[in-house]
Amino acid sequence: MSKKNKIILGSIGIVVIMMGIIGFYSFKKTSKISILSNSISIAKSVINLLPIKEDAKKEMQTIDALSKEFIKQDGRERRYLILLQNNMELRPGGGFLGQYAVMKIKNGEISKLYFEDANLLDQRIRAKIPAPYPFKRMMSIKKWKFRDSNFSPDFPTNVEKAKYFYRLSGRNNNFDGVIALNADTFNHIFDLTGPLTVPGYGVKLDSKNATLKLEEIVEKKYILDDSIDTQNRKAIMKSLMHLIADKLNGIGNVPKISKFVLNELRNKDVMLNFKDAKLQKMVEDVHWGGKVSEDWAGDYLMLSDANMGALKTNYYVTREINYNVDLTGEKPIADLEVLYKNSATYGDWRTSDYHSYFRVYVPKGSNLLERKMVSYPLVQEDFGKTYFGFLLHVLMNRQTDIKLKYELPESVRNGDYKLLIQKQSGMGDVPVKIHIKTKDGEFNREAILKKDLKFEVKEQ
Repeated sequence: MSKKNKIILGSIGIVVIMMGIIGFYSFKKTSKISILSNSISIAKSVINLLPIKEDAKKEMQTIDALSKEFIKQDGRERRYLILLQNNMELRPGGGFLGQYAVMKIKNGEISKLYFEDANLLDQRIRAKIPAPYPFKRMMSIKKWKFRDSNFSPDFPTNVEKAKYFYRLSGRNNNFDGVIALNADTFNHIFDLTGPLTVPGYGVKLDSKNATLKLEEIVEKKYILDDSIDTQNRKAIMKSLMHLIADKLNGIGNVPKISKFVLNELRNKDVMLNFKDAKLQKMVEDVHWGGKVSEDWAGDYLMLSDANMGALKTNYYVTREINYNVDLTGEKPIADLEVLYKNSATYGDWRTSDYHSYFRVYVPKGSNLLERKMVSYPLVQEDFGKTYFGFLLHVLMNRQTDIKLKYELPESVRNGDYKLLIQKQSGMGDVPVKIHIKTKDGEFNREAILKKDLKFEVKEQ
């Protein structure tokens, strides 16, 4: 089968993933791929902070398995649900679920592709499912529906919830896989294709302005004028999809496409979930499944934001994390500082003060001692973790410096200290500073939270 016949159509992200996987698979047969990884030489100090290396072999095996799955020549048609999430309006699962697609693949080619606005699906849901508390408290939303289904930081949980609401709309929710794509992927794609002009819209899109321009086309005039029909307001996406597919199909730099695909999977702007248990396990083993880790035995941290302002303010919001752990006292103590900055200078149809339901996931049994710049906490357990839930506000052109102090469970001092920081899908790059104090010494480490980070303190 020629490369052109291997899935040259599809949603923007799916085209990239499919062609990247197929290109990677073909390329690795003839060339040696090397995955760069950081290495730190063992110093003579008492303690070293060692990054746990990625398992490149597992990634290669998963790429191989995915490529075979999508180009199977067995005559069976497979159905995939594609969740298109706008992380300029951040949600725990990546971004606001404004649009979705259903794609059918048979013998390595797309046999059917269907796009729809999530609001249209929700109009068909008659069941009255109570919305989670933050939607009621901050947005006066009483009914939970498909568009708000990704309210968990755990992608498998969101997959089941999306399929549940899809069934409530009267549709068949028996999918072979579910794939989520964040809006940031759109911008990144233009680094591959170069600028594109969409016929009939008179707009030129590139890697710097694509998401903002698309927002203006699909949102602005409909928000400012409620008399305009909104049924087909996102039709530009269909035209843009075909343009990108054609461009990508003509790109000969397979390693470049492959690197792009791997980056999107690693940084959780693309997440995968499959009905096939073996394939799903492979995806989870390389951390492409967006799963909250439930088997990590050491210290743990994950921040989860849910934009409750109903606008795209996250484009202007950045974060910095400072994490300090003292293991020398009667109880192990963690001091967490998260600095939020909202660089928007004025409010409009797209931007406002930032209002979020903010959750901090920590080891089970942790006990909150102090809090600053957040509301009274909701303390609950989920995924084998304790989480603290707060209301958070960041005014335009201002910053909010959140500070939390909490006791960690004694188990974090058992053996070598290990820390897992999991990244929320759609959050973007976050600078992280870590300071660990033990009975044998102290050390500092700085990193960028592009993907899940694992660190270990070893005594020498």
